[in-house]
Amino acid sequence: MPPQPLPAASRRRFSPLRCLALTLLSLIILVGLIILIFYLIVRPSPISYYVDDAHIRNYNLSSSGELTASFDLSLLADNRNRHVSIYYDSLVVAIWYADQMLAFRELPPFHQPKRNATRLLLSAAATATPLLGSVADGLKHDRSAGQVAVEVRARAKIRFKVGVAKTKHYVMRVYCAPVVVRFSPAAGMFQRAFCDVDV
Repeated sequence: MPPQPLPAASRRRFSPLRCLALTLLSLIILVGLIILIFYLIVRPSPISYYVDDAHIRNYNLSSSGELTASFDLSLLADNRNRHVSIYYDSLVVAIWYADQMLAFRELPPFHQPKRNATRLLLSAAATATPLLGSVADGLKHDRSAGQVAVEVRARAKIRFKVGVAKTKHYVMRVYCAPVVVRFSPAAGMFQRAFCDVDV
């Protein structure tokens, strides 16, 4: 008696859709394992920023409400990563007071090695900057006190380097507030301001 064919329902059928789904699932698992292994080896740490020193020079607020001043800052960028260095392709630092930008400074590109704290010394200048009435009144009041609380905001275009590989560009935003800026360097000790960093 010849062998009977198996019923159609019991045959093992591999449709193209099922093969595609299994291939995609395998790729997702493989990529996930690669990312997990990479993370366990590199163990990236967040970047930290601090304002270490700040004061104002050449301050002048005209009767028409125009500000001329230089804001001198010392920013500390701390890269604690053991395997990751950072390329800063652009970095702009701005001084804000009561929701108005007073001054800004663009810094040249630089590379920050791994496990490195880089000090950025900069002077952001305001040259006859017209102020809102409430901002001018607030600055007049703070001038009499000898110091003013401002916000320091930075925006950078960065790339990370691990070994010989570089990542795509990321935008990093840094927000430091309050930063108490002295009108005179001899006005007392500066209290370090810690910053929020978002990449």
